[in-house]
Amino acid sequence: MPPALFLMHLQRLLAAAAAIIAAVSCGRAEEQRIVLGDERSDVYLPLLEGKRVALFSNQTGVVGDLVKGRETRPQLCTDETSLDPLLGPGDTSLGPHILDVLISEGVNVTAIFSPEHGFRGTADAGELVSSSVDEKTGVPILSLYEEGSHFPSDENMAKFDVLVVDIQDVGLRYYTYYVTMTHLMDACAMHGKSVVVFDRPNPNGFYVDGPILDTLNLRTGVGWLPIPTVHGMTLGELAQMINGEGWLEGGRKCDLEVVPCLGYTHETKYSLIQRPSPNLKDMKSIYLYSSTCYFEGTVVSGGRGTAFPFECFGHPALRGYNFSFIPESMPGATSPRYEGEVCYGRDLRGLPLDSIWAGKINLSYVIEAYAGLNREDPEGWEGEPSIPMGEKFFRKGHFDALAGQRYVREDIMVGKTAEEISGKWASDVEKFKALRRPYLLYPE
Repeated sequence: MPPALFLMHLQRLLAAAAAIIAAVSCGRAEEQRIVLGDERSDVYLPLLEGKRVALFSNQTGVVGDLVKGRETRPQLCTDETSLDPLLGPGDTSLGPHILDVLISEGVNVTAIFSPEHGFRGTADAGELVSSSVDEKTGVPILSLYEEGSHFPSDENMAKFDVLVVDIQDVGLRYYTYYVTMTHLMDACAMHGKSVVVFDRPNPNGFYVDGPILDTLNLRTGVGWLPIPTVHGMTLGELAQMINGEGWLEGGRKCDLEVVPCLGYTHETKYSLIQRPSPNLKDMKSIYLYSSTCYFEGTVVSGGRGTAFPFECFGHPALRGYNFSFIPESMPGATSPRYEGEVCYGRDLRGLPLDSIWAGKINLSYVIEAYAGLNREDPEGWEGEPSIPMGEKFFRKGHFDALAGQRYVREDIMVGKTAEEISGKWASDVEKFKALRRPYLLYPE
């Protein structure tokens, strides 16, 4: 066995053993303390000593996910009573940020790379974000969402020796933080820089679902790797898979180290403390996101510009619903779709957690909206004419990019059920779970 592969397996076994010991020592699984990678300074400081360090992070890089005065907060999402509202960016009750901790430990942080939504996590999806300077520390913030490529320039790559990754992902293929991490890993491999991932739990890490991305025809900024919509891996595990499967440009590999969490398993339903991006405002939205983000590729609103984005859907022409909402411009959702218009549709906030978890990716919401906007019988709505939308329901290729395969859209249009469509990707899920197994750091 090659030394690198042996070390990977050893790291996995040690992390698994630590998870089991932590669970046993706590007696009850729901009380176990999950230790994040960024808390394990005894492991990572020797890797950074004497090096110039760049940090890939944003507002979620709070060490140990600590909240002032809530150090004993529940870390697991078990039922409706555990759904605390997520704190917004810049909330003063948040614990110390990894940038401040690294500097206090004498680490020479020379640059910050910011992802989509910016270092403070307030920009709209896909919005251009200029480079700047962190006011508190004076460290340059190098935006990867300025005009042009999302790859770092040669000039910026020359500013550091080691890249540290500490950012909260939500485990979905169209959530862009892992795409940025992949680009940075690629640049580090090309320039001979090393990468250290401070691992964090995946709030959607307890299942795998969805079609594997068609990277030949549908690779975009919202889908980069040949993985299912819900891959069920932490960023540390995914980074190992990227390296091990040769998914970087030309099959090259970067010098990679992962600092694993302790006490975490893939059965864990980990509860976040703050919004990982502006429109994921609570844990229920994070669980529904695998189903409702598909509305971003349609003419239907998924609730941007409301207090409950990704927990509803609606359109001005949908009829027969008692629920309605009016999108308004707000931070993180400036100029939302149908701003100021009444949208009729369905409120998903009342769905029980068990139902959402069991449903995994639930295409029935998109199918319902498609059927509602293609009704030929307008009876019951003041005699207004019906205008079936057909293909106009979908937004060009964006829906296909989110779905990862064109057959999802095509099957919806010919009237297939959610169960029939998801059945098509079932074998892909099993193949992926087998492929990813050598890279997992935590028990399944």
